Amino acid sequence: MIHFLIVGNGLAANVLAHTFKNYDITFTLVGNSNLSNCSNAAAGIWNPIVFKRMTKSWLANELIDYLIPFYETIEKNFTQKIITHRPILKSFFEEQEKKLWLKKTENELTSFLDKTIYTKVPEAFKKAKLNTEFGIVKKCGTLDVPAFILETEKIFKLNFINQTFNYSDLSIKAEYISYKNVNYKNIIFCEGYLLKDNPHFNWLKLNPAKGETITIKSNQLNIENAILNKNGFIFNTQPNTFKVGATYEWSNLSQTTTQKANNELQQKLTHLIDADYQIIQHQAGIRPSSIDRRPILGSHPYYKNLHIFNGLGTKGVMLAPYFANNFVNFYLQKQDLNIEVDVKRFYHLYKNAN
Repeated sequence: MIHFLIVGNGLAANVLAHTFKNYDITFTLVGNSNLSNCSNAAAGIWNPIVFKRMTKSWLANELIDYLIPFYETIEKNFTQKIITHRPILKSFFEEQEKKLWLKKTENELTSFLDKTIYTKVPEAFKKAKLNTEFGIVKKCGTLDVPAFILETEKIFKLNFINQTFNYSDLSIKAEYISYKNVNYKNIIFCEGYLLKDNPHFNWLKLNPAKGETITIKSNQLNIENAILNKNGFIFNTQPNTFKVGATYEWSNLSQTTTQKANNELQQKLTHLIDADYQIIQHQAGIRPSSIDRRPILGSHPYYKNLHIFNGLGTKGVMLAPYFANNFVNFYLQKQDLNIEVDVKRFYHLYKNAN
């Protein structure tokens, strides 16, 4: 009997598929990539710093130490590059911001912040706008999320069913589940914000946030494998091609792009570059953030062969590999999940709903 049916076809589901393969856990993945645009619209940045508070991102050391070898090992089996190491160049807006930066380099952020305050824009960053003083964040980078998913589908094509999951075709037994007359030991839902439509886990409340990005072409601009951050971000994806983001919207959760967001992103660009450009793509997706901004992993409170891997939010590229491994250790070794991500923290919601 196959160990797992994975429901979903975004970043979480595909990371989980690679993790299962590493542990010889058999699986079938079912999902329609057209249902959710989140992974396709994602910038795929990993960043150890929370700039708003100038603090270290939650579990940054552990997450980055795990994600780099995880993605780099997978990339060796792909036909295209998916991972790029690149620093973040962060402009300072006031003297106090610079002083705080220098203070942080001496304590908890010493492994992530360059101690040098830069005052000259490198020749490599032609037409890029940086303030007269800026700092550099180390151990950052980007994952080409759409390419990662596309290449994963190729590798696991015999394990992949490209169709929308139908809950009415799921039958839950005491020791296994059955989906369209095929038996599996377990099922794990990696549906992102579409969790709202899942009759078995819709008692979990997410705090989804819509995000929009644009991709531009510019023959004047050059940013060599770096990320510019200045009330927004921009980085190169291909020669003369750049990703720009991102917006946040909590009320309008449609997956359609909006002119309002387009205008906002172009306004961000006025602070990032001084170059002519053409918008060649505009994308929108819904980030599946949890109400406490922590992933949601674990087993259903009643059906022990139903599981969830969700709530990765804005930091999915960082969180997914580490916590996919955490889930596998939970499943195989009966090791406890990290208490901050364990779905048990929301069991009271299930009790209240039933």
